[in-house]
Amino acid sequence: MSPGHDVEALVAKARGGDARSVARLISLVENGHPALPQVAAALAPYAGNAQVVGLTGSPGVGKSTTTNELVRALRASGKRVGVLAVDPSSPFTGGAILGDRIRMQDHTTDPGVYIRSMSSRGQLGGLAAATPQAVRVLEGAGCEVILVETVGVGQAEVEIASLADTTLVLLAPGMGDAIQAVKAGVLEVADVFVINKADRPGADATYRDIQGMLGLGERAPGDWRPLVVRATAVKSEGIDDVVAAIEKHRAWMEANDALQARRERRASVEVEAIALGTLRARIGDLREGTALSTLAAAVAKGELDPYAAAEELIKGL
Repeated sequence: MSPGHDVEALVAKARGGDARSVARLISLVENGHPALPQVAAALAPYAGNAQVVGLTGSPGVGKSTTTNELVRALRASGKRVGVLAVDPSSPFTGGAILGDRIRMQDHTTDPGVYIRSMSSRGQLGGLAAATPQAVRVLEGAGCEVILVETVGVGQAEVEIASLADTTLVLLAPGMGDAIQAVKAGVLEVADVFVINKADRPGADATYRDIQGMLGLGERAPGDWRPLVVRATAVKSEGIDDVVAAIEKHRAWMEANDALQARRERRASVEVEAIALGTLRARIGDLREGTALSTLAAAVAKGELDPYAAAEELIKGL
């Protein structure tokens, strides 16, 4: 891609609702294309307008079905929706292997919905490294709500809280999720708990367990107390309650100046990740030269300590 004009043209087409242009921009993001800084600059004026909702939970709790029903409810209210479904990576190709889009075929012909499966590419935390930039692409494409469905990887999955305005944690009765929620630390990051498959035996017990655990948590006066909502996504039951809980949390954040603070923290994490990625790339360049190998040899011989060597390496950057 040539600099300048092509990026601007792509962003303009994406803004106009061209799904192919959106797909191309996200591919540039995923592949770390050299034009990425230009893409980010072109998208910057459109940042901060979308509501980002993260969905997380153990495998089998019904994240994709719930996402599908949330898309349906949001579209019924006239909102333009983007979905990023982060899948585990194929060990052979590095690509997404679950293909959550298969479960969302109802929306594939809807021009008001954009669905993209992204590979986590071995990234811990349930998210792909490129997810924050992909969210910016969907914001630039005019999506009013962006749903980010993460890999069910357990304890590391709390990373979604750094990306989303509102984090939904899905639980299901009979899976020991109430205990797992405590072990994984998601009680601290969940804004809304959704007890999915609420028509199953044990749903009431799971509801009571989560409410009890929330009652034991320490919160300052005025802090948000996570809501607990029941739903049966496969029957389209309780989805309106989930949407209402998301809106209630957003209203609370806006009333308490928490939304901007959360987005500033998100930007801080994003900037730090980009800076660290740039440093790693430069260190990789040094590794191919003689600077790093010379310092490593000095450390191995005891002529230099590793901290002093690291300082020298940083000076070389």
